[in-house]
Amino acid sequence: MDKTKFFTNRINIIVIAIICTFLWGSAFPAIKVGYELFDIASNDVGTKLIFAGYRFFLAGVFILIIKLAMKESIFNLNLKDIKEITILGLGQTTLQYIFFYLGMTYTTGVRGSIINGTGTFFSIILAHFIYKNDRLNFNKVIGCVVGFLGVIIVNLGTSSVLEGGISFRGEGFIMLAAFMLSISSIYSKKISQNKDAYLLTAYQLSIGGLVLIIIGYVLGGSLRNFTFAATSLLIYMALLSSVAFALWSQLLKCNKVGVISVFNFLIPVFGTILSAIVLKENIFDIKILIALLLVCLGIYLVYKKKN
Repeated sequence: MDKTKFFTNRINIIVIAIICTFLWGSAFPAIKVGYELFDIASNDVGTKLIFAGYRFFLAGVFILIIKLAMKESIFNLNLKDIKEITILGLGQTTLQYIFFYLGMTYTTGVRGSIINGTGTFFSIILAHFIYKNDRLNFNKVIGCVVGFLGVIIVNLGTSSVLEGGISFRGEGFIMLAAFMLSISSIYSKKISQNKDAYLLTAYQLSIGGLVLIIIGYVLGGSLRNFTFAATSLLIYMALLSSVAFALWSQLLKCNKVGVISVFNFLIPVFGTILSAIVLKENIFDIKILIALLLVCLGIYLVYKKKN
């Protein structure tokens, strides 16, 4: 099968991107449930990082096992490859998820999923300075303004979902995580052109996850309470990471960053819906609905093309 042809087919791009964003959206309530099942206290930073580290380390291992089962080499890397993959792992997995996991501690699943969706705007701004054929224009500027207006609205007032106001260690960290993902996506596209995207994903997840585990233990963390439910959730989160990141890396490798990034708006949509179902959070607050619509409208304006 011609991978490039498959991953550049319009229908395939849509289906694969929806699968990836659904899986990532499900991570929002899954993290909250994971904290409860593993009995992780809100102020236990070390254990939270270990929890994240196990998830990503296992995700990388799962991909490597699949590659071996398919009788494909997993060691055909040179020193330059190792250096680039390590940088990607530290940025996309370690730093991004330090901000993401800590941020989710101090915000709700609904709010976190919406704010995380602003990563698309970071990608657009970065692409302006990196790609000559992806410059900012009027639609993109207005789209960014509309999208960030949604972020502002979701942080106004108080309710069952919005209580507590704006917090840098909550909403601020989620936004930093989104920014790190944007940078990492562009870097991933750059270094994946002459590499196996699946192998790149496997090693960056394993390396980034291992560093998270080490940092967690250094901070005094300890992950226990491995019940059947807790272990099953951890395996699910590892699998969703391996599938989503592997497929997304292949999409980025074969297509323009902007073409793929547009689907990121589905992450807050799925995150909001799944958080409401699993965590019984209120998604019918008018401010939540308006904010979600503005974020989606902003992304639509950014990628709207003139006839």
